[in-house]
Amino acid sequence: MRFALVDRIIELEPGMRIAAIKSLSMAEEYLADHFPHFPVMPGVLMLESMVQAGAWLVRYNEDFAHSIVVLKEAANVKYAQFLQPGQILTIRAEIVKPGDRETKLKAQGAVDGRIIVSARLTLQQYNLADTQPWNTWTDQEIIRQQRKQFALLYPLPVEEPAVSTS
Repeated sequence: MRFALVDRIIELEPGMRIAAIKSLSMAEEYLADHFPHFPVMPGVLMLESMVQAGAWLVRYNEDFAHSIVVLKEAANVKYAQFLQPGQILTIRAEIVKPGDRETKLKAQGAVDGRIIVSARLTLQQYNLADTQPWNTWTDQEIIRQQRKQFALLYPLPVEEPAVSTS
């Protein structure tokens, strides 16, 4: 099962930062097990939501040049509070050091303005065809799907045609 842990991108400053939200609902399957009488989002999934937000920023910055953007390192991870159903996690990630193959970010998640998780992240970006040239089509297909998903997460405003008053 794949978890999509970003529901909407609410801000995007190319080359700099991103803000996104994750609304936790009781419909999340893992809450039945974590924990049955005290459902909370697992800390590793809060971390993953920050990784996913950061990955969208990296993809957008490089115009989706790489099909794969993954977590290479998480440092200084701090948790301050549980995330419970009905709460909205606002994720902010900011690029500290961009790179062609690696991007370093600082990220945090907050509920009602209170930071509940933070970390320093290193994301690695690459294409499958970098080591297996026969995967070029796979890279292209992954990127096509990512562009579609990004358009759902961050719909760009459609400009209305100018109305002539003459």
